Amino acid sequence: MSGHQTLRQFLLAEHKQGKMSQDMVLLMEDIATSCRIIAHKVRNGAFLDILGATETSNVQGETQKQLDVIADEVFQEHCANCSRVAALVSEEIDEVIWLKDAPKAGDYLVYYDPLDGSSNLNVNLSVGSIFSVVELQEDITEKSNEAVLIKGAKQICAGYSLYGPSTSLVLTTGHGVNGFTHKIGNGEFLLTFPDMRLGAETQEFAINASRARKWDPVITRYVEECLDGKDGPRGKTFNMRWVASMVAEVHRILMRGGVFLYPKDAGNAAAGGKLRLLYEANPMGFIMEQAGGKASTGHGRILDVQPTGHHQRISVILGSAAEVDLIDSYYRDAQ
Repeated sequence: MSGHQTLRQFLLAEHKQGKMSQDMVLLMEDIATSCRIIAHKVRNGAFLDILGATETSNVQGETQKQLDVIADEVFQEHCANCSRVAALVSEEIDEVIWLKDAPKAGDYLVYYDPLDGSSNLNVNLSVGSIFSVVELQEDITEKSNEAVLIKGAKQICAGYSLYGPSTSLVLTTGHGVNGFTHKIGNGEFLLTFPDMRLGAETQEFAINASRARKWDPVITRYVEECLDGKDGPRGKTFNMRWVASMVAEVHRILMRGGVFLYPKDAGNAAAGGKLRLLYEANPMGFIMEQAGGKASTGHGRILDVQPTGHHQRISVILGSAAEVDLIDSYYRDAQ
């Protein structure tokens, strides 16, 4: 018998300590079930012939993979099991999916990216799912896309699942960050990485260097100083990484430190950036802060940004606090 605490045991303990409601326990179990199903489909995608693209695009204009659509359907089906979920906001769906006719204070909004990094599927690299939960503070009298535009600081839970060599589930309920690993055979998520914490400093950064010609002077300065190594102004050697999956990048940072940058640049400035605020930047920012790191746009805390659209894009700089603070200081110097 494993000595690791199961996800259910962990959630029930959080409930007993008053850190989450019983309904949130049930919702987290439904989300964990979704992640187990998606992990199975990713692992067996080649046999099921579901790794290829569809003939459709999502609201961002990105060609959808078959597994993007399947993963979205899995999340919709299982999140709808919780009676307090009023609406779902998915990367793959244009409009907000309302599950209640008259959402009340105390109901939940669930934001999610059902399959992050799906361009990695055909080359067998890591992909994942991202989710976030907000509790309504007041009744919603008119169901609209605008009704779900709530700051990330209001999140009560966020997490992700990484479908890699093992399937991980990492979550925060606002009381630290805990990591679980799916055990093949019994189907349980077991607590394997309790109280995940980031060191304040690092010698590793992740950015898509193919966009270097489009970066603003601040990002160019930061990257060049890191690459200058021991003889440069940073006085130490940095490693550069890029997986092209936000879930994989964030998980690496949680495990060994680092900073992840997907900034607004000349190529995506008109859209506001590349990554989506509500179901990518906010949940990952919440996780980073709960693990002792920081998450910034370069001009302020991500979780303080007031959303203007439910598919809004934003500049993202997150990870070890000292690196995020340094980049923010460069932006202040440039003003």
